[in-house]
Amino acid sequence: MRSPQYQPGRQRRHGITSQDQPEYDAPDWAWEFLRRNAGYVADWRRSVPQRLPCVTLNDGTRLLRLPRRFPQAEKWGLAAFADPALCAEQAPVFWHASAFKRVVRLRANVPNERAAQTYRLSDFRVERRAIIDVDQTPFVLMKGRGVHVALKVEGLSVLSRPFRPVFELHGLDDLAVQNELFKRLQRFREQPRAAPHAAQFTSDERLRHALVALDESLNGKTYRQIAITIFGVKMVADEWLGASQFLKDRTRRLVAKGKELMDGGYRDLLN
Repeated sequence: MRSPQYQPGRQRRHGITSQDQPEYDAPDWAWEFLRRNAGYVADWRRSVPQRLPCVTLNDGTRLLRLPRRFPQAEKWGLAAFADPALCAEQAPVFWHASAFKRVVRLRANVPNERAAQTYRLSDFRVERRAIIDVDQTPFVLMKGRGVHVALKVEGLSVLSRPFRPVFELHGLDDLAVQNELFKRLQRFREQPRAAPHAAQFTSDERLRHALVALDESLNGKTYRQIAITIFGVKMVADEWLGASQFLKDRTRRLVAKGKELMDGGYRDLLN
């Protein structure tokens, strides 16, 4: 349903078009679809405050301290509301820990002389967004190079301090998932790669097309008009009225996928 208060097309200069090539990862794409949800926009408009101040620490970590819980924001998977008029590159979006099924649990011990290795959050050379909740427990989302890791940290009162990490494992069933997350953390400590993986681009392309299809649909465009925006005038002129229904079906699927992601499917992108 099209929201009378929020028109995605009006934010197009700050959002995604079929020609844009943003370096988005899963949490960014999730926000792009959520911010177009009319129910979310309505809840954001009623929220007080509509935006909480966040700070950037000396090591580059963006930090949000929560004065209290925000249940209405948590309903959407967020720790606090973010302005839906802002795209992922502009909005300080802080996802709630409960939005992630795969979380690394880490106990940050005080280093001692016998510690073989100490860590700092700044050792992980990717974007870091941290939340300190009312229980003073930090939750850190690290994201970059097409992947992300959600990290729950116990015992780190000052996020910029060095610590000796002890990773927790809850049962053998958790071993395979945690092993993959540990590998991502290790890659985050290495130098950035020269180019993104081809499979990630393919996934991004599908999400980008679904987002464009959603925007055009919310703006009242026909399937043919949507197809022209995504695939170009020539392809539509050549194939739309032909015997094959492939292009029409593909356009319908993109619109349906965009609406599915907007209406809650964005949570799957986080996991």
